[in-house]
Amino acid sequence: MRNVTHEELLTRAEELGPPTRHHIDSRAESGSGATFAVVAPRNGRILTHVADAGEADADLAVAAARRAFDSGPWPRLAPVERGRTLLRIAELLEERREELALTVSLEMGKPITDAYDIELRAVISTFRWYGQLADKLADSSPHTAPDALALVTREPAGVVGAVVPWNFPLTLASWKVAPALAAGCTVVPKPSESSPLSALLLGRIGTEAGLPPGVLNVVTGDGPAAGRAIGLHTDVDVLAFTGCTAVGRHFLHYAADSNLKRVWLELGGKSPNIILPDAPDLEKAAAATAAWGIFFNQGEMCTAPSRLLVHSSIAEQVTEAVIRRARELKVGDPLDPATEMGALVSETHLERVLDHIATGRAEGARLLTGGDRTMNATGGSFLQPTVFDRVDPDMRLAREEIFGPVLSVLAFDGLDEAVRLANATEYDLAAGLWTSDLSTAHQVSRALRAGTVWVNCDEEGDLTVPFGGMKQSGNGRDKSVHALEKYTDLKTTWIQL
Repeated sequence: MRNVTHEELLTRAEELGPPTRHHIDSRAESGSGATFAVVAPRNGRILTHVADAGEADADLAVAAARRAFDSGPWPRLAPVERGRTLLRIAELLEERREELALTVSLEMGKPITDAYDIELRAVISTFRWYGQLADKLADSSPHTAPDALALVTREPAGVVGAVVPWNFPLTLASWKVAPALAAGCTVVPKPSESSPLSALLLGRIGTEAGLPPGVLNVVTGDGPAAGRAIGLHTDVDVLAFTGCTAVGRHFLHYAADSNLKRVWLELGGKSPNIILPDAPDLEKAAAATAAWGIFFNQGEMCTAPSRLLVHSSIAEQVTEAVIRRARELKVGDPLDPATEMGALVSETHLERVLDHIATGRAEGARLLTGGDRTMNATGGSFLQPTVFDRVDPDMRLAREEIFGPVLSVLAFDGLDEAVRLANATEYDLAAGLWTSDLSTAHQVSRALRAGTVWVNCDEEGDLTVPFGGMKQSGNGRDKSVHALEKYTDLKTTWIQL
């Protein structure tokens, strides 16, 4: 956000009138009439009440998507036409960028500057990239005997259920919706009950851009009702989920108990960030990357580098730099453009993070800074940036995903020990490494079990590269051309000449 004051944003936030009903068949639907409250984490106040989907509402959305796929125009359009619609969605997202950023900031506590500059940039780029890609995919024709012709074609998989979380409500939705639409699928996103408003706006923008009825249907509700109904639905062909590992297991059960739909999971993380003595810039590695990575988005990221593994010879220097940055961070109202760290998504989640902090202290880790609530007078869910050292690899701080601004520092003496500590987790989503030695960079990157390894940086990359994890961090990939593998089926046609 540029040249906009805190006061101006407060006024604009008051003027927002976000949609509150399901978006089904290009129409606003109240469904059963049940609603739930959407609470602003910045002050604990109710923003609005939103339609609460049960099984019947999910059935209505899936039925619309099924009709649109089986007999509607979208899967049968020329790919270039689908691409033009995705590009139009990107244009409309850009036109309504401030409204969407304000909505995201209000519903989940993200600083408005991050919502506008980072989240909305990613969302717009995603729809634009898949819009440009849609007509550039090629089928193949393997060489066969002269009396036969073989064709291998990629065909849209059908109806896609997309259940997405609250931490990047539009980015993670777009990573699933855009490639599924580009492939010719129809989609039923179910956003988190903590952040439904931006997803409902996305549904309406899709219709305005020209998506035919039933192609993009958004239902709002909680996981045990709406999410379960989509997971069990026999007319859903593919389920894409981002969230915690425990819920991911539920979706695998839903698939087994219904139609054996494919389930693609992007789950939790406990990412290591290894800093070696030959790091090209220790100050950048510590303050601009290690500290930024764990405190960005209030630490509510599956890729957050929550385990800082630092060589013992530089551990004190690096830790001091991280602490300085943590104490400098401006924690404040998410609607203030100067805020660097906003509110955690809910009071319940804040209490969960505080429990991890209390357990860390009880288990013997040393709290170096933070560890307490802050800005209590606002009624919001704010937490100080928190750093521990003397963390044992067996402590909860080092093993469990906290999903908050809590950093654990672990020292090591040798490279083999660093790799062993990094891989000593049930998660394998992302990892970081700081070194000036090219051979070390290659060897350690290969040794690290992670879907993404950042060398001398953090959270870098664009739409050309895939994103996803290994082990209990999930399967399949978002982003890049590889995401289309989740939403297409290979068909072989053998023609005897």
